[in-house]
Amino acid sequence: MRRTLIKSAVIISMDDAIGDLPDGDVLIEGSRIVDVRPSIDVGGGAAETEIVDGTGRIVIPGLINAHMHTWQTGLRGYAANWTLLEYFRRMHAGLATVFRPEDIHIATLAGALNQINQGTTTLVDWCHNNPTPDHTDAAVRGLIESGIRAAFFHGSPKPEPKPGEPHFSEVPHPRREVERLLAGPLADRDGLVTLGLAILGPHYSTLDVAMHDFRMARELKLIASMHQGGGPAKTPDGWEKLIEAGLVSAGVNIVHGNDLPDDLLDRMVDLGVSFSVTPENEMIQGHGFPITGRLLKRGVRPTIGIDLESVLAGDLFSAARVALSMQRALDNAEARKASGTIPATTTIPVREALRWITTEGARMLGREDQIGSLTPGKLADLVIIDASDLNLVPVHDPVSTVVMQTSLANIEAVMIGGVWKKRNGRLLADGLEANKELLVQSGRRLVRDIERQGHAA
Repeated sequence: MRRTLIKSAVIISMDDAIGDLPDGDVLIEGSRIVDVRPSIDVGGGAAETEIVDGTGRIVIPGLINAHMHTWQTGLRGYAANWTLLEYFRRMHAGLATVFRPEDIHIATLAGALNQINQGTTTLVDWCHNNPTPDHTDAAVRGLIESGIRAAFFHGSPKPEPKPGEPHFSEVPHPRREVERLLAGPLADRDGLVTLGLAILGPHYSTLDVAMHDFRMARELKLIASMHQGGGPAKTPDGWEKLIEAGLVSAGVNIVHGNDLPDDLLDRMVDLGVSFSVTPENEMIQGHGFPITGRLLKRGVRPTIGIDLESVLAGDLFSAARVALSMQRALDNAEARKASGTIPATTTIPVREALRWITTEGARMLGREDQIGSLTPGKLADLVIIDASDLNLVPVHDPVSTVVMQTSLANIEAVMIGGVWKKRNGRLLADGLEANKELLVQSGRRLVRDIERQGHAA
């Protein structure tokens, strides 16, 4: 069996029983972590074990990106100046309609590889531009080819209806397509790529559609994730009806949620709903302030997602920093207003932000027993950071170094399921240059085609 021993590194395990080790080792056998402690001795197995010198390095669990529309990778930066209303009109009713399956494939493949390169080992790919099974299969194939651990959240497109067609809010999630995926490429519920549902939810659908989708998710034992916010709700009393029907519980995931009233947020928290915040994009596009602090006051933590590379960078460390800094700023402003002076201490320690992109992401996916921390028995998903780099030395507090200073330039290695995906600062991906060129060609064609239709940015 393949064995790897990382020696003499700073270990941030995110496991409360193990804690942080200033000089520790991690032993991996096959796809799993088997030991985390100081001075592991492999004894007679040394000859069959790859020894990795961790001196001057920090080892952390692989990051978990809780929400990203990876199909937009080929449009990087194209939507950077759009509000949410412009995004609805120009992306969903415009650009999305000219995507071919091959555009979805290369965008998903390149976007997933970029996530690995930046330290993400698990990606929640919220795919809602899949008008045909071929588009869906192209996205799934891109995730599989990338080698990332992924939850493929199957969504539905949102074009403007043609004459005689129903509005997308009136169309139930396609059960036949979900069952096809469960019987085919995503049949293994413990595989590298698994299935979830990116449903409309009551904010974007009729009550009948919301009831159908929630019931289907529960019956098939799939996570039901939905956007919440962005203009008036399609079904204003939808959440009350769903709660009355007993359909809101753990396994329901809210993305954004900026305008949720306090009483409804209280009920959702009590029912075990999870929340995915995409802080930078929410502030850019006009969703409102992220609900990070509102969740923390209720004793729950958010997960963090990138959302849109068509707007901003795909760096999860930056997203965590934005969430942390924004909420600290709000807390500080509230304290100054109340006391007339600077707060005596900060409200959120940096370790919290690291939880949002590791252990909390695992919990949202219902996989906290498999990923999210460096714990013996869990899958060997981890990141090695070169803490000897100029922008990181000297390291006084490793957690602060990771959260507040680390960038792509410092990601030396990434392992997913015991397999190296990045080593010595280099992404281990075949055909990378050719795939970059395919991404460029796809992005240019999409922009050209939509601009010919009069939908220029």
